[in-house]
Amino acid sequence: MGSFYRRGTGRGGTKKSWSRRSLGPTQLWKPAGLYFDTLSNSLVIANHNGKNIVRWILGETDWTLLAGNPNAISGNNATLLNNPQQTTFDPMGNMYVVDKSNHRIQLFMNGSIEGITIAGVTSSSGSSSILLKSPYRILLDKQLNLYVADTYNHRIQKFLRY
Repeated sequence: MGSFYRRGTGRGGTKKSWSRRSLGPTQLWKPAGLYFDTLSNSLVIANHNGKNIVRWILGETDWTLLAGNPNAISGNNATLLNNPQQTTFDPMGNMYVVDKSNHRIQLFMNGSIEGITIAGVTSSSGSSSILLKSPYRILLDKQLNLYVADTYNHRIQKFLRY
């Protein structure tokens, strides 16, 4: 699989690393964002060049596809992603994805493989208040308002709860 363990040099202990740029359920290709899910003891990974979001349960060898395509096929429809950058979850288990090169934020309702664009306009970048230009990070507040780091517009945008 290309994984290795190494002894941490700081406060951490032994760390696991997955390596190799490739496709397949044991590989990652330019992972960009991580979310640790305490309920399932897993990492949810924005697999940037893999064009998908995957869940890797700690101790397992394979990941499970949550969104996007398992074969690094990008697109701009409700089931495809183009360079996902980050993901986060709300208390209901809904997943929010920064779909960077589609200039949008996608909401995947708990258990759904089809996303709903809740910020930005698919494949349209710009500087108006409804457009994003290469969004980079997202954050939800306690009221589930969405904050977006809109990279090339040099701003943080707030979108009210969906």
